[in-house]
Amino acid sequence: MNVFAIGASKNIGYYASVRLLEKGATVTFLLRSPSVFDEDTTIQKYVTTGKAHLVKGDALVVDDVRRAWQTAQAAGVDRGVDLVIFTVGGTPNFSLVHGAVISPPNLVTQATLNLLSTIPAHASTRVIAVSSNGLSRASHATLPLALKPLYGYLLRRPHADKLGVERVVAHCAGWQWTDEDPDKEILSEGWQDREGLLKAGELEHVVVVRPALLTDGPCRGDSVPDAPYRVSEGNLKGSYRVSRSDVAHFMVNGLLPHWDEWEGKCVGIAY
Repeated sequence: MNVFAIGASKNIGYYASVRLLEKGATVTFLLRSPSVFDEDTTIQKYVTTGKAHLVKGDALVVDDVRRAWQTAQAAGVDRGVDLVIFTVGGTPNFSLVHGAVISPPNLVTQATLNLLSTIPAHASTRVIAVSSNGLSRASHATLPLALKPLYGYLLRRPHADKLGVERVVAHCAGWQWTDEDPDKEILSEGWQDREGLLKAGELEHVVVVRPALLTDGPCRGDSVPDAPYRVSEGNLKGSYRVSRSDVAHFMVNGLLPHWDEWEGKCVGIAY
């Protein structure tokens, strides 16, 4: 399998990429600072064997994303890129007025637009985009009561950005959009007409993963025979938390082997 990983310097994208490398995949990483892996003996082992390719670039710069696509395509020889893992996320600062704030406020949405505006023509690439639970009004309504203030205040702005991601994916996949539209700070007017952006229905092979509140806990999936987490299409009720490592476990061990079951869906995951 030939994989293009964006936002995989750490957390979910990193854990999923390592799992795929261990299964024999080739992974091309787009990294603002490839030096992040200088002391990572796991990644360096695969760099040495030619299974991991590190491309210096910024997901907010469309030419960098296009160049990374080219590197990833070349790594696949004749078959191109089989899978994109998109797990971009900003590092927030805290504001008493606004809660968690990322800069720019549409960082993840813009990276998504860059990815889907530079995807090679006629590619049959599968895309896994990691979003979040509790973004829309309908999804927020299913949150446990204790988490609603956290999502409504502290995470409101990062989640507005993630809602932008889902809006872009829905457009390109041809899904009906029933949620509120992101505000102009996230998606400017006329974004659908951006040069190169996939038209409605052209993104045929995509799954959006919506984790509950993320933690840095251990991967239960490696030690529990039956899946220790719940997964469901749409809004998953009673979703308190799930570890980043278990989200990666589901992506590689649950989603990919059963792609036909999940393709074209938004999938919630929580303990």
